Amino acid sequence: MPSKSSSSAAPSRLQERTLLTIAGHDPSSGAGITADLQTFAAHRRFGTSAITALTVQSTLGITELKTVDHAFLRRALDHLVADLPPAGIKIGMLGSSEIAATVAGFLATVRSQEGKSKAGNQPPSALPVVLDPILRATSGHDLLPPDAIETLHQQLLPLVDWITPNWSELSALTSQPVETLGQAEAATQLLAARHPHLHIVATAGDHPQPTDLLRLPSGDIHRYPGEHLNSTSTHGTGCAFSSALLCHLVLRDSPIEAVRNAKHFVTEAIRNAPSIGHGKGPLNLFGQFS
Repeated sequence: MPSKSSSSAAPSRLQERTLLTIAGHDPSSGAGITADLQTFAAHRRFGTSAITALTVQSTLGITELKTVDHAFLRRALDHLVADLPPAGIKIGMLGSSEIAATVAGFLATVRSQEGKSKAGNQPPSALPVVLDPILRATSGHDLLPPDAIETLHQQLLPLVDWITPNWSELSALTSQPVETLGQAEAATQLLAARHPHLHIVATAGDHPQPTDLLRLPSGDIHRYPGEHLNSTSTHGTGCAFSSALLCHLVLRDSPIEAVRNAKHFVTEAIRNAPSIGHGKGPLNLFGQFS
């Protein structure tokens, strides 16, 4: 039998390796909860999850979305973290203003229980929280109603540390056109003016020159030139990137290193992806480790 000391130490080690994803469910496992959990596992993290919405979805796209009951979601989150407190939290598709407000309320409670000060709109960094603001599917289906964007601004963004919009999402969050790298940089500055504490990563993986931007709370901007890969296996790249980013933050990478390593993870996951399905197929989230 294990000694008492080794038995008592095990839960602490597991908690340090536990990450929580709050996101929607993709039945094809290319994106959402299942992609997040695979990414966590690829980085040797234990993943827990709370589903915000169910979808009718495949590699051909999404045709229907149904959010879960918001009170049920809150009970699920409270019950889960009381037993398995996470070392970091990733938030993906929310689906409605009501769900966004519910997740914000949950985060406010988590922050309060940590005893951290949120004065001056400065959330604590001991528990990194990464938001992937999924607003619209590639197929054109709205995944968050436009009127819910203000809920993100007012209730959720003050409580997260990182946000990882693509250019289209950055445009929606700032009401500015984002079609060039210069416009993307200007939009990150505009978003930062409203939320100065945020680390903002503007991703450009769906562009011919996939250069990502990192805007730090200090105001410094870092560019990450990427490699364009001719592949149809690109479903869930945003989910994988934000989840990998969280993993590297928990692994104590610096912000600059965390973005670089997450981008490399996604690039290799696309490079090694299988060709399955009749649309945009999934990544190989274990590709660089096989």
